[in-house]
Amino acid sequence: MAESEKKTAGRPDSPLIKFCGMTRPEDASAAARLGAAYVGAIFATSPRQIDEATALSVFGAAGSGIASVAVFSGGAIEDIAAVATRVSADVIQLHGDVGPATIEALRARFPGRIWAVASVDPDGALANPHLDELAREADAILFDTRVSGKTGGTGVTFNWTQLAATVERIRHETSVVLAGGLDAGNVAAAIRALQPDVVDVSSGVEAAPGIKDHSRMLAFAEAARSASIDGGKTTSSSQ
Repeated sequence: MAESEKKTAGRPDSPLIKFCGMTRPEDASAAARLGAAYVGAIFATSPRQIDEATALSVFGAAGSGIASVAVFSGGAIEDIAAVATRVSADVIQLHGDVGPATIEALRARFPGRIWAVASVDPDGALANPHLDELAREADAILFDTRVSGKTGGTGVTFNWTQLAATVERIRHETSVVLAGGLDAGNVAAAIRALQPDVVDVSSGVEAAPGIKDHSRMLAFAEAARSASIDGGKTTSSSQ
């Protein structure tokens, strides 16, 4: 990981927000109004998979103030880098069998940030054997739930408490992104458990796959910001 990407001293009062699985420009515009830091478009096989033209319209609607994340699972490194470059992505999020060598090869072809996904079983058991090496290479580790072979987009939470020690171990090397079944009702508890740098939501704010419900997006943003990180402990913020 480049020195410029390493986390600086001091943590935000609440984690940044990423709305993923965007398929419509109007949903990306809503994310911008809600102060999201990231919007994600999925190029992997998924009910939310979109093509490059749609991704360009989604990222364009989000505006320059939000980082665009292109989500992939498998495929040739050259193809991933080419697609991400054509859609002007700021971040590549990579699911699947990702090791340090994959990150190195991708970084040689893509100038933006690279997030590696670490799959977690619902009971909190970590599925990726390369986590410490990945944490040194990737700009962030994104934890998502693995269910029936799927490494993301399952809408299922995992046992956050079981992963707490692992997250604490790697947070000095890289940023921590938390996904996996988050919604307005549980995101504050997830923040209290793991103190992530970014919380990532997709199905938890949807009316249907790929169709975001703007009222649910608002509720999620408010719930995430209701938790503050103070001195390494997360507590509800006072008014």
